Amino acid sequence: MIPSIDIHSSVAVYVQIENHVQFAIASGRLKPGDQLPSVRELSERLGVNPNTVAKAYRDLEVMGLLYTRRGMGVFVNKNIEAKCGEECRRRIISRLHEVVAEAKSAGMTKKEVNAIVDASLAVDATPYGETPASLMAMAKQSKRSKS
Repeated sequence: MIPSIDIHSSVAVYVQIENHVQFAIASGRLKPGDQLPSVRELSERLGVNPNTVAKAYRDLEVMGLLYTRRGMGVFVNKNIEAKCGEECRRRIISRLHEVVAEAKSAGMTKKEVNAIVDASLAVDATPYGETPASLMAMAKQSKRSKS
């Protein structure tokens, strides 16, 4: 469910946890009624403070995505897949739009942007990880091709 988090990311750890859960629900990897790891179990697995995991779970509960059964654990709520998927897509589209606008403002061509997107899709990566060197090398290639 949560492959890893990046403590060096500009995205707060609790937000990374929240997003991973939302992505798992949106993609169908987590289904209604599925139980999430306990706060202690997940905090140990990720190497973070239990309060960080507890905050993420509380926030997801307030959003209506999770519910807690005292003494039983934390579970994925029913009938939230479509809502969760739409919200994830909305956020991603907004971020992509912003990045494409920045690329256009920096003088990048549609061909360059598409090449980077294609290369990004081909790389097996998780959110919040370091950008692969193969992608970073494209910055230099693009610079050389304009000379």
